[in-house]
Amino acid sequence: MRIAFYAPLKSPTHGIPSGDRRIAGLLMEALGRAGHSVELASDFRSYEPAGDAPRQAALREQGIAAGRRLAEQWRNGPAAARPELWFTYHSYYKAPDWLGPEASSVLGIPYVIAEASHAGKRAGGAWDTGHRGAMESIRRADLLICPTRDDMAGLRAVAASPARIASLPPFLDPALFRAAANRRQACRDVLARSHGLDPSVPWLAVAAMMRPGDKLASYGALARALANLRDLPWRLLVAGDGTARADVEAAFAAAIPGRTAFLGALSSGDVAAAYAAADLCVWPAVNEAYGMALLEAQAAGVPVVSCATRGVPDVVEHGRTGLLAPAGDELALAGLVRQLLLDKGKCSRMSAAAVTFAAGERSIESAAVLLGSLLARFAAAPA
Repeated sequence: MRIAFYAPLKSPTHGIPSGDRRIAGLLMEALGRAGHSVELASDFRSYEPAGDAPRQAALREQGIAAGRRLAEQWRNGPAAARPELWFTYHSYYKAPDWLGPEASSVLGIPYVIAEASHAGKRAGGAWDTGHRGAMESIRRADLLICPTRDDMAGLRAVAASPARIASLPPFLDPALFRAAANRRQACRDVLARSHGLDPSVPWLAVAAMMRPGDKLASYGALARALANLRDLPWRLLVAGDGTARADVEAAFAAAIPGRTAFLGALSSGDVAAAYAAADLCVWPAVNEAYGMALLEAQAAGVPVVSCATRGVPDVVEHGRTGLLAPAGDELALAGLVRQLLLDKGKCSRMSAAAVTFAAGERSIESAAVLLGSLLARFAAAPA
């Protein structure tokens, strides 16, 4: 099928790297591998972060008008270029999809959303316009594809039918990370030389942007948790940068002085190399939707220690590819890190399982097969 793809929060062509941009690109690639022709419909960004009601109303009008214009252009153009399905990635109250419902309605084509979320508590609040827009698009959707069980539970109350809700777990292209894992010792040697690290002690790794809010809260929780492990030898590798870097550095300097190597913002290949060089990935995942970085670490053969927050249990298989503490329990998180630091055999078994997990059931190839199956219900329908 010809598919019009749209990401209201952040287009896959957006200039700033992020998990959202990465996942949007992965979805487009997976749809292509499933045999579909995928076109980016628009880079219109509906994101409104401040709870500004007039701004939300303006974005609503702009978005609906843009969806209508696109539909008219396609309808007046050659039929062979007209999309047969609209596919939106990540619609929620701060970035609702105003274009997709309008365009798909005008064209009479199926409307699909991957990673929609519904937050009932936002009704009547500062983001009420965005909340209502996201809710209406969920009700309008012919198919809602959910990456986590947490998302599925929230959608059941507003979806037109439970039969329209399907699961597509988080996935990635493991090739870059698998290649890094195959040269683990070389990656470790490079980092040891460039950052003065002792290769004889375990290395913990994290890769995350440094920005206020949940990311900064996660860094703070990580620093406090690791302060409970100062009796053991280890070093922490931190890949990332951002406006909150000074706060992050201060938190680690206070909690675990002399234990942290800041690698800065890295390319995808260098992130893969940093993970491959490490022994564990540790991240508290405060309010994390699910955490693509955790899946990337596993693809590089690194077990994960995190918290069972929201969708994290859909990315890390507790007891198989990593260990999960109760959400917000920093002492329990530290205890699980200690357990794996002291049990090299268990860590090694989880490392092997993590590679298998990411390269198999969470690979882009598996996602393409599942996406093809989910969209097959629309292929026979007339455009």
